[in-house]
Amino acid sequence: MSARLRRTAAAVVLTAAVTALLPTVADAATAHAPAAVNGTKGNGLTISDGTRYVVMNGTRVDFGVTVRDLAWNPSGSKAAFIDGSGNLDVANANGTGRVTVAKNPGRQTWSHPTWQVAAASDGVPAKDNLIFAAEKSGTTRLETVVATAHDATPALLPLEHYFGEGETSLPQTGNTWPNAAGGYGSAVYENTRTGDVYIRDDYLRQQGGVLVKGSEPALSPDGDEVVFVRSVAGHDHIFEETFGQTKATVRDLTPHGTSYYTEPTWSPNGSTIAFRTPDGIDTLVVSGSHNPVQVSTYTGLAAYRG
Repeated sequence: MSARLRRTAAAVVLTAAVTALLPTVADAATAHAPAAVNGTKGNGLTISDGTRYVVMNGTRVDFGVTVRDLAWNPSGSKAAFIDGSGNLDVANANGTGRVTVAKNPGRQTWSHPTWQVAAASDGVPAKDNLIFAAEKSGTTRLETVVATAHDATPALLPLEHYFGEGETSLPQTGNTWPNAAGGYGSAVYENTRTGDVYIRDDYLRQQGGVLVKGSEPALSPDGDEVVFVRSVAGHDHIFEETFGQTKATVRDLTPHGTSYYTEPTWSPNGSTIAFRTPDGIDTLVVSGSHNPVQVSTYTGLAAYRG
């Protein structure tokens, strides 16, 4: 039911020989399949489907290795992903220069890396890190590693509650689906046991707390909004919470949805949400109507390349 049980992965890349044309399908078994709708040209949207390939810029390109859970850094120059061996890799946007940032020690499942990139500001040091979920023996925690590392050992991500809110502690296990953004590299994540979305505020020395009920959160580029998934009448809808104001507000961006809308992601300018449907990828203008527009019949994990 929940989309987090339908984790997607991505195969993303450009090669030196890639053109803007759709490539010839090499597999004879699929050579006569109907052409899929590909609405990714010129808008930065990418769609990964758990193979070696990613749909991007109006074409479908080969990354050279199995790729899961693709994520782009804010500039779009680097891609992070989990490879076929379960390691955390980083590569250039054209697929070259692939480096294993952290090697999976075995018997762990790593998923959904996100970039934590921020310039030094107001005494907060610059960041170029990766945050991801690591599951071992049924227990999931958030871990972090420097994005420029090579075969490094990740560390647990510190999670502290907001000072003065009376919480004794935040859940240290069951945390997954991290997503970082904003000028200070703050992050949101879900907890599978509580069913809540949490925030980790790096401006306040990694303090954080509960934001809202939901799953699969994505933090807006300015760090003031979060989109997430919540079940409504048996279907998954996309919701938005604005918390950068005096009073947080929550609204259903897909109130008329009768399908499953999952895995939302923000465009770099914060104006558009892309998300997965059973039939492909839809987009929605956040400040516009509640009418999603299908841009692709390729199904997979949507991400924006900055």
